Amino acid sequence: MSSRRLQITLQPDVLRWARVRAKLQPDELAKKMGVKRPERVLAWERDGKISVAQIDNLAKYTYTPLGFLYLNEPPEERLPIADFRTREGTPPPSPALLDTVYLMQRRQAWMREELIKDGAKPLDFVGAYEIKTPPRRVAIAIRKALQLAEGWAKAQGTWNDALRFLLDRIDAIGVLVCFNGVVGNNTQRALDPDEFQGFALADEYAPLVFVNGAELKATQMFTLAHELAHLFIAKSGVSTFQELQPDSDDTEQFCDETAAEFLVPEEELRTFWPQAGRNNPYSAIARKFKVSPVVAARRAFDLNLIQSDSFIKFYRKYKAKTTQDKTDGGHFWNTQKWRVGPRFATAIVRAVREERLLYREAYNLTGLRGETFENMPENLGVPI
Repeated sequence: MSSRRLQITLQPDVLRWARVRAKLQPDELAKKMGVKRPERVLAWERDGKISVAQIDNLAKYTYTPLGFLYLNEPPEERLPIADFRTREGTPPPSPALLDTVYLMQRRQAWMREELIKDGAKPLDFVGAYEIKTPPRRVAIAIRKALQLAEGWAKAQGTWNDALRFLLDRIDAIGVLVCFNGVVGNNTQRALDPDEFQGFALADEYAPLVFVNGAELKATQMFTLAHELAHLFIAKSGVSTFQELQPDSDDTEQFCDETAAEFLVPEEELRTFWPQAGRNNPYSAIARKFKVSPVVAARRAFDLNLIQSDSFIKFYRKYKAKTTQDKTDGGHFWNTQKWRVGPRFATAIVRAVREERLLYREAYNLTGLRGETFENMPENLGVPI
């Protein structure tokens, strides 16, 4: 008998945990593994009897580290950074979230080492403030760090233009930025916008912000600003915003307030509010400050210009209209620009061409291979 067909007995609870962890029903897992009947999957989860080959496939299709399947009991998985997903009943992090955080940590570690080797200096804005600092002060510091002129938003045609403008500015000051709605480049592994909206990895050399591209496009600018605020107080962590409602965690509250003040300054909005009109004030605010209408509504709610029920009603109606509006659609290279990030792409390609990084490692870090990787500089328009 082939060693791969050898039957072994593992803990049924662990085998069941792997399937549930991957959010797969027995019939779905059976189909992926080429098992004719889902009853076979249920049998594994009853008696633990399974072949070596099937264990390998189970690990593959549930994105579970192989060693975990040989444990006596399901492991307790935790994020390697602070978990600010403070909603009641928040489930453990999914394989997709964990793998995304691990990939971003690898990117950050590689970039940090490169910068230190090149003699780069630490970025002075990372950790320059504390959570007790007034959010308005930090919002002003963010504008200064990004070199945003007063009234910068007026020069942008739409809030989408403003988002792209901010992305370029954030990348330019040394922050690694990633917008992605899937794990790496695997379109079969979508990120769940209900699980998280973004996260920040604070580091004085290679700070990183990640925005879940599967979330409502209209809220992505708020997420970006929120995660940027995390860097200014050097607090790494994963965030979620349930219907953009205020959070109970002190760190998240601070970053929410800072992001809101950065995007829509309180004094300016209070001055403008009487002019915004009654019929559609959020669109008027959106046009002035170049944010989405839903972010405009959230800011009005923050400042008690509208009631909570009014905001929630508008948010749900807006979301229902724009459910299909996804960042990850469209032209391949437009998507890749912020899946990889210009700054990171430039560093990776230079390291490969100077033979300081193997192609295999570059492929793993970027998710791009072969000719696609070689064509990356030209198609992303990055300097090499």
